[in-house]
Amino acid sequence: MKERLLLVEDEAAQRALVADLLTGAGYSVAAVGSAEEAIRRLEREDFDLVLSDWKLPRLDGEHLFHEVRQRFPALGFVFLTAYGTIARAVAAVRSGADDYLAKPFEREELLLSVERALRARRLVAENQRLNEALVEARGERERLVDLIGRSAAIQKVFRHVSRVADSSATVLVTGESGTGKELVARALHTLSTRASRPFVAVNCAAIPEGLAESELFGAEKGAYSGADRRRAGRFEAAEGGTLFLDEVGELPLDVQPKLLRALQEKRIVPVGGDTERVCEVRIVAATNRNLLDDVAAGRFREDLYYRLAVIPLHMPALRDRREDVPLLLEHLLAAACKRHARPRPRFSSALTRRLLDHAWPGNVRELSNVVERLVLLAGNEALELDDLPPDFGPAVAAVGGGKYRLDPAGIDWELHERDALEQALEHARGNRAQAAKLLGLNYKAFLYRLEKHGLRPGAESTGGYGADAPSPELGTSLP
Repeated sequence: MKERLLLVEDEAAQRALVADLLTGAGYSVAAVGSAEEAIRRLEREDFDLVLSDWKLPRLDGEHLFHEVRQRFPALGFVFLTAYGTIARAVAAVRSGADDYLAKPFEREELLLSVERALRARRLVAENQRLNEALVEARGERERLVDLIGRSAAIQKVFRHVSRVADSSATVLVTGESGTGKELVARALHTLSTRASRPFVAVNCAAIPEGLAESELFGAEKGAYSGADRRRAGRFEAAEGGTLFLDEVGELPLDVQPKLLRALQEKRIVPVGGDTERVCEVRIVAATNRNLLDDVAAGRFREDLYYRLAVIPLHMPALRDRREDVPLLLEHLLAAACKRHARPRPRFSSALTRRLLDHAWPGNVRELSNVVERLVLLAGNEALELDDLPPDFGPAVAAVGGGKYRLDPAGIDWELHERDALEQALEHARGNRAQAAKLLGLNYKAFLYRLEKHGLRPGAESTGGYGADAPSPELGTSLP
C-alpha cells in the first residue's frame, strides 16, 4: 500500500511540481493550499507524513506543525522553508519536526528527506507495536510500555535489561527519585522466565521501625506481641518470582546481615522460628542514594552492597534524555485520557513549548503528575500556560527568539555545551558542517569544541559523525 503524503503549499505552480515529483516516486499525494484545509483533510483522512511550506496565508506552517503534534502525534512532519525562516525551522526540528528543506532544493534532497521522515515514523510505530505485543503477551502492558524512549541513555538501559532479564543475578537499579526504577524491575521480571510467578514490591523506607525483619522474612505465631498466627514475609510471597526492594539503603543495619544470608544461601528464618526455609527468588533492589557513601559512613554493609550490585543499572534523569520528553508526553497523555475516560485535550502552542523546555527536576514522575493535572482540568477550550501548577519551575532549554532562560540554581556549562554539540550532531544526522550551522558556529570553531569534549568523529562516510559531504544534487531544481 502506498504511503500517503499531505503537501501544504499555497503557490499553485510549486504545489503541482512537488506533488508530481512525489507521485512519480510512488507516493500517494494530496495537495492543499492552506493550513486550514490541511487540518480539515487530516480530520477526515489518514496520512503518513505532512510536508508544509512555512509561509502560508492566515495560519502559517508553524501553527500547522503544533496542531499536528498535538492532535496527530504519529504523523511525520517536514518543513519546506525559504532562507529567511531557516532558523525558525531548525527550532521546530528541535521541538519535534522530522526535518526541513531549504528552498531551492533538489529532487533527490526532497525524496531523501521524505524517506528519512517516513523511516523514522515506521521505526517508532514498529517499536511501539512490538512493545505492546510483548507486554500484552506477558500480562504487564502498562508497566513495560511506560519504559519508553529513543535517547542513547535509555536505549542503553533497554539493552542491559534485555541481556540480564533471564538470569538470576541480583540487580541494583540506581537513579534519582521519579526516574522509573520500579519500571526497570518490572521489565526485568516481565522479560524473564519468572514472568508467570509473582512480582512483589516492598518499599523499605515505608516499613515501620522494628518490623523490617518480619516484613521480609515472616514471623511465627507468638514471635511478638499480637502475633496470633504465622505470618508469611515478602520473600515467601515472591517464591519463584521477583522481589523488588525499593529504597534498599533505608534497611536497618541489624536486618542487613540477614538479607545478605538470604541472598547467599537462598534460605530464610522467620522471626521467632528456628528452622530455615528454602526460598528461591530473584532480587532486584533500587536506591536514589549513593550506597558507597553509606558504606564509607558505616550506614550500609559493604558485603551486602556488592552482593546486591552484581548487575548495576542506572536510570538516567529526564534532563539527561530530554529528547525523550515528547515521546513520554504523548504516552502519558494517552494513558491519562484513557484512565479518566476523557477526550484528548488541546494544548496551546505556548503550553507545548513550555512543557518541552521544562527542566523536570522531578523526572518522569513529575511529568506524569503534570499531565494528569492537565487532563483533569481540560474542558472544551485549549489548555494554556496558566493551567500549569503554580510551583512549575523555570525552563532551561531554548525558548523563543533563540534566547535561553537560566535556572536560578545555575547550570554546568561544560555539560550544557557538550549536550548542545551532541544534539546538533543528532539533528544533522552526523553531518558536522550542518551541525555547526545549527549552532551558529563556524566549522573550525565547531571542530575545536568537538575535540575539547572528546567527541571524536569517525572517518568521512555517509553516516556517523564523519558525514560532512552533502548529498549529490540530482534531478530537477525546485524554486
